[in-house]
Amino acid sequence: MALNKDKTDSVLGWEVHDHLRSLGIETPMNSNVTDMMDKQKLSLLEDHFEKIMELLGLDLMNDSMSESPRRLAKMYVNELFWGMDHHNFPKCTSIKNTLQSINTNQSFVLEKGITVNSVCEHHFVPIYGKACVAYLPAAKMLGLSKLNRIVEYFSRRPQVQERLTEQIRAAISYVTETADVAVFIDSEHFCVKSRGIQDTNSSTVTLSVGGVFAGEKSDIRREFLNLARMG
Repeated sequence: MALNKDKTDSVLGWEVHDHLRSLGIETPMNSNVTDMMDKQKLSLLEDHFEKIMELLGLDLMNDSMSESPRRLAKMYVNELFWGMDHHNFPKCTSIKNTLQSINTNQSFVLEKGITVNSVCEHHFVPIYGKACVAYLPAAKMLGLSKLNRIVEYFSRRPQVQERLTEQIRAAISYVTETADVAVFIDSEHFCVKSRGIQDTNSSTVTLSVGGVFAGEKSDIRREFLNLARMG
């Protein structure tokens, strides 16, 4: 999905950023650059991409490549890495959980098949897969699409899958005010598929759990993992 500026919450974004930093799971960032205006970033990136392409021996006078440095700069700032801007954190509308007093069966909300479309921070090639997210509502119930948007937000930055999984869980836990959150990601890494070992068949699975999902022998954890792996 594309970034929708009308559905963002910059105040919440900075709160989540501070929370993740306190947990030691925020993406390493240079604040001098992340605070830079997009227009300035685009100009500087275009210059740098031009130099990189020239060093590779490409002819930027060619009609096919003359606009490539600008295209790359726009793609990096506006498409691939907009999740590095804390102002772009999704607006997380919620409602009061009126069912809390009668929810004695640990019924959880689960959203699966959420697209993970990210970039490996080691080689800057794609990470593509699916996420399954669940939480046990406490005082708040979050709009379902917000789970998808939180996954998308943290995917739109250079990542390692282990940190991405932790960030999604911690952010949802912060927003919903419950520790009972579980995140499961199964994805393909093109740094494995297209370079290095070049194994086209493998995938990487990561799991982050909190609260009632953290018990290794608990029924709710087992049920979540069964649902996450189905299909």
